[in-house]
Amino acid sequence: MATLRNLKIKTGTCRRILKELHSYEKEVENEAKKTANMKDSGADPYDLKQQENVLAESRMMIPDCHKRLESSLADLKGTLAELKEADEQGLELGEAENIITEVETLFQAAE
Repeated sequence: MATLRNLKIKTGTCRRILKELHSYEKEVENEAKKTANMKDSGADPYDLKQQENVLAESRMMIPDCHKRLESSLADLKGTLAELKEADEQGLELGEAENIITEVETLFQAAE
């Protein structure tokens, strides 16, 4: 059975993965700039290749984060629905709804 504590944990999980996703997006942006700067300055081909690998690895983390966030979001929505059905009250419900809205907005923007 769903509890407010479960909801709080799942809300926290969603929030953490969302933060992680933003962090990877920022990292990709920074690594892309660094790669472009290296190309422009005619960096050593080996160093450039290494930098391109770093960029590729960073880019690979984003879809993984998206999948985990989708799964976490579905889990959170299920728990929230159960608690609403049971007529639970609490600040946790509002926090969960806020994070759900934030994640859904992010997904719509990504489409």
